[in-house]
Formats: sequence, structure tokens, C-alpha cells
Amino acid sequence: MQNLTNRVANFTAVVGIGALLVSVGGCSTLNPQPSDGAAQQQETISYSVGPCFGFCPVYSVAVTPEGHVAYLGERHTAVLGAKGREAGEKAYDGAATMLAAFRPADGTTADTQCEERRTDAQHYVITWTKPDGTKTVLRHDRGCMSAKNNALNKALDEVPAQLGVADWAKQTTESGASRG
Repeated sequence: MQNLTNRVANFTAVVGIGALLVSVGGCSTLNPQPSDGAAQQQETISYSVGPCFGFCPVYSVAVTPEGHVAYLGERHTAVLGAKGREAGEKAYDGAATMLAAFRPADGTTADTQCEERRTDAQHYVITWTKPDGTKTVLRHDRGCMSAKNNALNKALDEVPAQLGVADWAKQTTESGASRG
């Protein structure tokens, strides 16, 4: 339970960093871009990657419709701690498209369904948050096998590169670090 509490606190920090990035980005007046308001209507997408039995990377990422990315490396990642970057709207659009087929109905929480199960795999929590605060959540056990989940696993493998955090989230085992 303590591990879950720590992960929630750390994820809250990622979302806070994302809000900071949005507020700082909103203050910028250099090269203002015209906006049709579409980005404000889209959802912030965040996901957290939990531990496995081995040395899997544990981290969280949030991306706003404007492409502000907030990352928090917790364990077994090349970059530990908080980091942010500007990935741009195209990066957001790409990640949103990759995950769209797996998004549950608005305002619901769903778990992926298994045909077969492999134990000790990473768990993902993907959250789409609307501007009004409505959250849509998908919980996924990477060991939950089916054709649809294999496609989701492939998308989850590609999203870090799409958002520019793949090098940060790359699996790295620190000397003396424990598994899980």
C-alpha cells in the first residue's frame, strides 16, 4: 500500500510539473502561434508505468494538447527525477492517435481483458483528462495477452519515442538497486 501511495504522490508531482510547463508556456510571447481553440478542447494524456518482477523502468509521463511533456523517472530509468520538454502539438497528436483505439468511454475506468496471462509484468495506467477535469482511465497489465492487448503493448512501446522521452525512460539498472 505504501508503494501505491508513493506512486500516486510521484504521479501527482508529474501532473504538477505539467501544469507548471503549461503556465510557463502560456506566459511566453516569443513567436505567438495563432490558435483555432482546438488544442484547448483536447485532453491531457498521462500514463504511468509500474514495476515488474525484474528491473523494468518505472516512470510517469504527462503531455498536454500543446505538446508540453512532463516526465518523472522513479526507478530503473536512465533519468531519475522530474524533467520536462516541449514536444509540440504534432507529438501530442501522434500519441493521442496511437492510444485512441484503446480509450474507454468518457468518464469511465476500464481494465484490459485477457485471453492468457503472463505474471510479473509491468502495469500501466493511462489517463485522459478533459479541460473540465473529467478523467477516463485504462488500466493495463502488460502480461494480459490478447490480439488487442498486443497492439496496445506495441503502441505503449512507441509512445515514449513519439513524446521524446524514450532515452530518459530507457531501462537502466543502478548498482545495488533491487528488483521490482
